[in-house]
Amino acid sequence: MLIGIFTVSGTLHFLRPGPFVAIVPKRLPAKKELVLVSGGVELVCAGLLAVPRTRPAGGVLSAGLLAGVFPANVSMALRSKRKPAWYRVAVWARLPLQIPLIAWALRAGRGA
Repeated sequence: MLIGIFTVSGTLHFLRPGPFVAIVPKRLPAKKELVLVSGGVELVCAGLLAVPRTRPAGGVLSAGLLAGVFPANVSMALRSKRKPAWYRVAVWARLPLQIPLIAWALRAGRGA
């Protein structure tokens, strides 16, 4: 399932980069390029997780990616003030979910 999530999300980074560009923290340069790189890394993570021999590296890379994009998730939450209440609740509730996602990636890397 994690492979599918990374595959879909990574592909969307290339097909529809706009929403991803919008959540990159304002102080970071080259926002579209960062989105394309992170989408590529998501696809690499999916590929590494799909092959038993490379799964351990895929788990570590996936966990690192999930930690690395956390600032974008925080940025999205901070910028949600004018969004509907349900959206604000969802983006703020998503933040603590990053911890189990990272743990899931590490478990996937061990083949669990």
